[in-house]
Amino acid sequence: MRNENPFDKVVPIEEALRHFHDGMVLMAGGFGGVGNPPSLIQGILDKNVKDITLISNDTAFPQIGVGKLVTERRVKRVIASHIGSNPNAGAQMTAGELDVEFCPQGILAERIRAGGVGLGGILSDIGIGTIAEEGKQKVTVGGKTYLLETPLTAEVAIVHAKRADRLGNLVYDTSARNFNPLVAMAGDLTIVEADEIVETGELDPEEIVTPGVFVDMIVQSEGVNWRWAWEK
Repeated sequence: MRNENPFDKVVPIEEALRHFHDGMVLMAGGFGGVGNPPSLIQGILDKNVKDITLISNDTAFPQIGVGKLVTERRVKRVIASHIGSNPNAGAQMTAGELDVEFCPQGILAERIRAGGVGLGGILSDIGIGTIAEEGKQKVTVGGKTYLLETPLTAEVAIVHAKRADRLGNLVYDTSARNFNPLVAMAGDLTIVEADEIVETGELDPEEIVTPGVFVDMIVQSEGVNWRWAWEK
């Protein structure tokens, strides 16, 4: 049963999964699978959600993290900095089955941040004079030309935290922090999978990276069998 405290954001995973649907725009924290929320991703697979537009740094590995969504052909479009660690993504792109928009990693991070804080975009000179400028608006500032990189947001953003309190304040596990704090800001609905959920006040305020104001729901992680994932 859900806690009756209106500020308590902890919910059963079944309640969180109601917000995932065919054709959705999904944003996921993570880098090479590290920091991807495994239980939420498995829930998406179990629910048979398909035709997803996925915004993520990468497509992880075939049986790890968001890579499982690609492998099972649940994703129709990807916005990412690279897909090289997942050969299934490359094969689907080459076959015309997966639409891929590549974005330099730093620019991708800034586009997500821009979406999260409500900016209309960012200006960058990366890609000027190359195919990367195709379809992008040019803006001149101080006599220099830039490309307008549009902000990125998603219907649902999924985040993996090491610890969360019941108000949604988050602590990350070292490098698993990666894109998660940015992604947490950029979802219309942000769902956090936490390895450990603690009572409000138990987290050291100096450790908190993502404040609870950005979080809508928290679910308890069921973990992942990494040995099985790598062997697959």
